[in-house]
Amino acid sequence: MNTVVVILNWNGVNHLQSYLPSVVTFSNVPIYVIDNGSADNSVNWISENYPEIGIVRLEDNLGFAGGYNAGLQKIDADRYVLLNSDVSVRSGWIESVNKSMLQNDWSICSPILLDDKNTAYYEYAGAAGGYIDKDGYMFCAGRLFHSIEKSNQNYNKDTEVFWASGAALFVDAKAWGLVDGFDTDFFAHMEEIDLCWRLKTRGYKVGVCGTTTIQHLGGGTLEASNPLKVYLNFRNNLLMLLKNQEGVPLFFITKRLLLDGLAAFRFLLKGEIKFFLSVAKAHWAFFSMIPNTLSKRGAEVVARNKSTPNRVGLYKKSIVSQYFIRNRTKFSDLMKKDFVD
Repeated sequence: MNTVVVILNWNGVNHLQSYLPSVVTFSNVPIYVIDNGSADNSVNWISENYPEIGIVRLEDNLGFAGGYNAGLQKIDADRYVLLNSDVSVRSGWIESVNKSMLQNDWSICSPILLDDKNTAYYEYAGAAGGYIDKDGYMFCAGRLFHSIEKSNQNYNKDTEVFWASGAALFVDAKAWGLVDGFDTDFFAHMEEIDLCWRLKTRGYKVGVCGTTTIQHLGGGTLEASNPLKVYLNFRNNLLMLLKNQEGVPLFFITKRLLLDGLAAFRFLLKGEIKFFLSVAKAHWAFFSMIPNTLSKRGAEVVARNKSTPNRVGLYKKSIVSQYFIRNRTKFSDLMKKDFVD
């Protein structure tokens, strides 16, 4: 299995200086950096300090989705490891994930993510594997909304899930090519969840490797307090639902817009006007993208009818009501019977 590590960089020399040494030390495979039109000295620093690393230069910042799509066209491998620039790794991390993928017949996988700022806790972006509820809300083993748990050995095992974290995403090149990689309409955020969903529609399996952990800083490109991040999350979640969710779009999109409205009103009550406006902007942007997304939905419907969709990791209830009404703030509070397995 020809595996390569591929890091997407945009003006991230500080992260590269902090995190790239561990990647080089503990990765016994080729490493590439796709530079997304950086204006800092990232490329020069890599060339001077790690001349063995391959560099793919893009003229412009194409975002997370577009940057990887363009860069991977120039890298030949059987399996890509898409690694954020703010991740530190440990000995044997690649071998452990590759072994889990082989044993479980997974085409996409991520290791368990710990918070680099406090490694006793899981990290928001993926924790111990990703799930999705019936309304399209994402959560993780070890993280429901903003409630993040301490690392729990009960979660740290090989598990088939609904989505794997884009912070350290192992994906077979064949599967990647089958669906043409990330959806560039997303630009950044949730594109890995959309990728997992499209592959699961075609019957592929997604997993989390419970035998290795990595440490992720998080917020390396956009901090949680950035209005652009709120905008992308709300817009992209709607795009992903319209494209992939089974059922009648008018019903589930209307329901989701109403729930988003409640979230926006909550921002307003807390005095977070910029986030309230981000949700409004996200909705307007989504409306303008409906025709194109409906075309993509058609392709997913065709794929669903030709395959046996894999729904493992789908939570059949509302995580919103479980969390905010029933006060179930830990993954272990959720009933196993309420998940598709």
